[in-house]
Amino acid sequence: MNTFVLDAEVVRIPSWIVDLDSFRRWARSDEFPEAGRICYLCGEVWVDMSKEQVFTHNQVKSEFNLVIGGLAKQERRGRYFPDGLLLSNVDADLTAQPDGTFVSQASLQAGRVHFVEGAQEGFVELEGTPDMVLEVLSASSEEKDTITLRDLYWQAGISEYWLVDARGDQPVLEILRYTDQGYVKVRTQGGWAKSAVFGKSFRLTEQTDPLGHPEYTLAVR
Repeated sequence: MNTFVLDAEVVRIPSWIVDLDSFRRWARSDEFPEAGRICYLCGEVWVDMSKEQVFTHNQVKSEFNLVIGGLAKQERRGRYFPDGLLLSNVDADLTAQPDGTFVSQASLQAGRVHFVEGAQEGFVELEGTPDMVLEVLSASSEEKDTITLRDLYWQAGISEYWLVDARGDQPVLEILRYTDQGYVKVRTQGGWAKSAVFGKSFRLTEQTDPLGHPEYTLAVR
């Protein structure tokens, strides 16, 4: 059994985790850690037990949950799944926990994505190729998000990969679209980036609240 100690937290990875299938069995079991972020990335188990940043990560995700989740529900486009969902794709040898995942009605109806039942009850995992995934950068995840997952999400055939970095003076939203050669960044105009998945343009801005803390707004047009 492999043991990782990160940020004072201990994660023990069973020795029988040797491939994607065994990792997914572990992830669906009661022994899988409830805290932290643990992924299987093309033959490697990636563990991050660092504390989540309140504003540059948590509050950014919250804004996308409100806006994209609301848009998906209001226009009956499909389902938007917030942070915490297990997403697996066999072709990419991948199980990850994106900060956000969108699956269109067309993808669900065509069977490009399906829900995986848990050992006890309900559904605990999404398998296949969603239409869009979101990752919000942090110090501990930057290399994974910008290099490793960029390649694996592309191998999974995901139409759009959204990357957000809110650690600078102003937040940056990049929409990467799928091409046969890899992901290509969508050009922005005045901070607006066009999503083919949603048929709309998006812009992420930052203001301050009355106490001086960052406050994010995802505008849609």
